[in-house]
Amino acid sequence: MPSRAACLLACGLLLSPFALSAATVKIELPPETAAFKPGPGADFANGQCLICHSVEYVTTQPPLPGTFWAAEVKKMRDKYAAPVPDAQLAPLVVYLAKNYGTGTNAASEAALTDIGTAPPASSSPATGSGGEAVATTYGCLGCHGASVKIVGPAYKDIAAKYAQDAQAPAKISEQIHKGGSGKWGSIIMPPFPTVTDGETKALTEWILSRK
Repeated sequence: MPSRAACLLACGLLLSPFALSAATVKIELPPETAAFKPGPGADFANGQCLICHSVEYVTTQPPLPGTFWAAEVKKMRDKYAAPVPDAQLAPLVVYLAKNYGTGTNAASEAALTDIGTAPPASSSPATGSGGEAVATTYGCLGCHGASVKIVGPAYKDIAAKYAQDAQAPAKISEQIHKGGSGKWGSIIMPPFPTVTDGETKALTEWILSRK
């Protein structure tokens, strides 16, 4: 009868080719394509929430009232350091409760009052006129650094790619409004259809000026 050591050695020799083969397997995830439902506040959800998780994290939640979404948004900002500006807390809560919860806008605004956050005066807080201000407002800087890659490419790399392209402003504008994936990898660039023409122009010019 063979010794235990001999059996272990034989098993190891038999399994080793499979272990080596498994070590070389390359797994590629499919490109992400989902984005939040269009509507007032969707741009803020795309810009802020998708920094850390996919749309499915929201869509698989049970339909709950505004108090739940208010607490979730504040938790993501206060406990998990999501870079959500104060001005976007209210629009985000109202958007999520209306599109993925059970509450109406009025119920969502009441929930905001309960947690000490003022209801939104309008669907979009005011933004600055410069490109960097626009990038900050819509959460672009959570995924793109000016000079380093975060989730998406650095703005200086985008500027370098389009430096000699006369169609650069149109291509970047389309990417901002329609989003997509595949140009810089499988991670989705969510769409921002409500960014105004003036904001888009300022943001595009600022991106292309990065060195």
